[in-house]
Amino acid sequence: MPALYSVGKVTVGPLLNLIWQPTVEGRENIPDSGGVVFASNHLSVADEVLSGVVVPRHLAFWAKAEYFRGTGFNGFFVKHLLQALGAIPVERAGGRAALAAFDAAVPLLQRGGQVVVYPEGTRSPDGRLYKGRTGAVRLATMAGVPVIPVGVTGTEKMQPIGQRLPRMAPSGATIRFGKPMDFTGRDTDTLGLRAMTDEVMTEIQKLTGQEYVPRYAPPKDKQAV
Repeated sequence: MPALYSVGKVTVGPLLNLIWQPTVEGRENIPDSGGVVFASNHLSVADEVLSGVVVPRHLAFWAKAEYFRGTGFNGFFVKHLLQALGAIPVERAGGRAALAAFDAAVPLLQRGGQVVVYPEGTRSPDGRLYKGRTGAVRLATMAGVPVIPVGVTGTEKMQPIGQRLPRMAPSGATIRFGKPMDFTGRDTDTLGLRAMTDEVMTEIQKLTGQEYVPRYAPPKDKQAV
């Protein structure tokens, strides 16, 4: 576990848990050891912080590569903070550059680490659950680890779109962890990855109760702010 993450777990983590008072369900589905991919819906920037607060072990988040290329003081701060927390940059444009995220995450999972992926690829613009991209399932099958579906509700009120920091008050947020999904032996061709991803999204929808949209969410720069 990165040093900064470890410090945060014993200092900031308990404080935020006390302030936010989130409801946690299905914690027994999180293994005490071994690699796992958490596949979660994405309502707010606060999702990452909440997950880090309630999951005991280190979580490595797939983060947009743009966060690692920011300019000025804020860009410098965010880049080095993410690096210190063990985040993994993801190039959303695809191609060989995008595969670097797999190159970093697969060995981590095989060593028993945990990686969080948001299959929607971006924050939901309207609270609905959008079609998932296949990266989470592809990562899990490459590493030979299970996927745990995660359903988060209420974080859009903790940190609404456009708000820089989450509110320091009881959140009413809930995070639910589903049972591990083992895709060992399944076909990993394009159709197979699509089918498994749809299964994961179905489980996430069961955990959140969100309306499902069978198309990809618009990128953040095309969402209303």
